This record gives sequence, C-alpha cells and structure tokens, in this order.
Amino acid sequence: MRYGFWMPVFGGWLRNVPDEGMEASWAYAKRLTQRAEKIGYDLTLIAELNLNDIKGIEQPALDAWSTAAALAAVTESIELMVAVRPNFHHPALFAKAAANIDRIANGRLALNVVSSWWADEARQYGLQFDQHDDRYARTEEWLQVVDGLWSEERFDFQGQFYNTEAAICSPKPARKPVVYAGGESEKAKAMIAARCDAYVMHGDPVEAVAPKIADMAARREAVGGAPMQYGMAAYAIVRDSEAEAKRELARITSVTELPAGYANFDQWLSGTQLEREMKIAEYSVSNRGLRPNLVGTPEQLRERIAEYEAAGLDLLLLQMSPQEEEMERFAAQVIGTA
Repeated sequence: MRYGFWMPVFGGWLRNVPDEGMEASWAYAKRLTQRAEKIGYDLTLIAELNLNDIKGIEQPALDAWSTAAALAAVTESIELMVAVRPNFHHPALFAKAAANIDRIANGRLALNVVSSWWADEARQYGLQFDQHDDRYARTEEWLQVVDGLWSEERFDFQGQFYNTEAAICSPKPARKPVVYAGGESEKAKAMIAARCDAYVMHGDPVEAVAPKIADMAARREAVGGAPMQYGMAAYAIVRDSEAEAKRELARITSVTELPAGYANFDQWLSGTQLEREMKIAEYSVSNRGLRPNLVGTPEQLRERIAEYEAAGLDLLLLQMSPQEEEMERFAAQVIGTA
C-alpha cells in the first residue's frame, strides 16, 4: 500500500470544528510536506478550489498550482498529485506550465483531473460551466491536447472545445505525469478507463470498493490499456484504544447546526451522480472519508488496510486533524516508518 495525504489547503478537514490548528498557509504546507517525506509518506494530493469548500467560502484557500510549484523546489521524493479542472485551464497553456513544474520536481508531478462540480464558483470567476456529460466530454478533449503536446514535437487538434495548430511544448516533462481521475457515472468511468492511468474513489467499505476495482479493471482491459492503479480517500483516527478513537469520532461528527459551507455541499450533490446517498453526519469530513472506518487501534487499522489491499487498492489518500500531529502518529503506529 502507498500512503498519501491531502494537503490542508483549506485550513483543515473538519466542517464542524472551526479551528483545527493548521492554517491555510505556505509555511504550514512546506513544513508538513517536508516532514511527510521523512516519515514515509509517498504522495500528497493538492486540491484545487478557489473558494474554501470546508470552512466556508469567505475563508482562505491556498492556490493549488503555485503551491505545487513551490513544493516541487523544496522537496525531494514525494509525489505531487495536483488537482486540475479543465474548465479553469486551457490545455495547451497548462501543458507548458505543468511540464516546467515536473522538471523542477525531477519527474514527481501527477495530475488529479477533476471535471468541475461547483457551478457558483465557475460563475464567480466568469468561466464556462458545462452540464454533467459535457464536463466529461470536455475533460476527454482536454486530456488529448495535454497528452499530445507532451508526446509530439508539434500538435494539431480540432475538437468541440479546444483547437491547436502545430503547437509546441518544449521542454517536455521529465517523466510524463501519471493521470488520476475519479467519478461514478457511466460517462466518467468510460472516460477514465480510456484516458487515465489511475482511478481514485471516495471512501467506502471494502465490500463496495472491491467491485468498483473489478469493474474498472474489466473496462480497462476492454480498451486495451495497461493495468490501472486504484486509490481511495479516507479519514483516519488512530488511538491506543478503540474507546479513545470512538470519542474522537464523536467529537468531529457532532452537528449542532449546519456550518457555513453546507450550501456548497448541497450544490455538489445536485451536480453529481453518486451511486450511494450521502448523509448529513458524513458532511463532517469530505469525500466520504468516514465510510472506510479507519478508526480504532493500530492493529484494527492495519487489518482493515490489509483487506483493501487484498481487494486491489494501491493507494490511501488520508485526511487527519490536526494533520501534522496525526500523520506522525499514523506513520509510527500504522505504517511503522516514523
């Protein structure tokens, strides 16, 4: 199993806890990532939203790509998986900038391609927001342009959304970045199987994740692609006793009133085609992070992780709070690296 962590670009992950002691700042992001390298983490996922989806839209949120470029220069081994939304980035200009960041990182850049869901954010920034199926059609074209510029000396493309004429991207990436993507609709799965290298999922119990991996592996084989990687989001709480872990779980999921960001969550649900209904209690953390139940003693967490590994999962993308302290504990007691 590879272990990654979500960069707390929003100042934390708990929607019901206003101050988690990890500000949305470059200083914290740098310190956290440099320490993560030393204690055995393989990857960081840097989410891209211009508005703060966790603490409310008025609160600070770090820009993903300038943060990634800065981290590329001050880290040595950790993979930088950076979210990118096609309707926010012209693919030809993005290919040029991302290739340079990958050069700075010496081949450690990866993409998490996200077909945008937040209509209000796009409207505020004056950007096109497509309906569900069109978002994935745009993403597929976008990936073709980026890959073409990274693969060919000059690249011509004429599509519904994008056009290039003998476009040049030089220098190219040191290593072509791995492309991760997630989605639960038929359109999303078809696009990912055809165009991406890895499938990332929201959190779910292992009995729900195993058939998803099997389904995507079959789709990939049908289109003749190389085997994919599989990752999943999860929120982790590790304590010396199960009772301690459950007390922490109760603290973060207690909802006395709906927080400032709930309207964004409601809009996200209306703009997606999730396979399972989400509950208000799960709003306390993002990306269905509590469903994998990585809550308990080190032994319990290792057993559950082994079950996911047996189902074909390659990567855990972890959220914790406060991130720095909890990542130290997880590395020492679960991974065994700190």
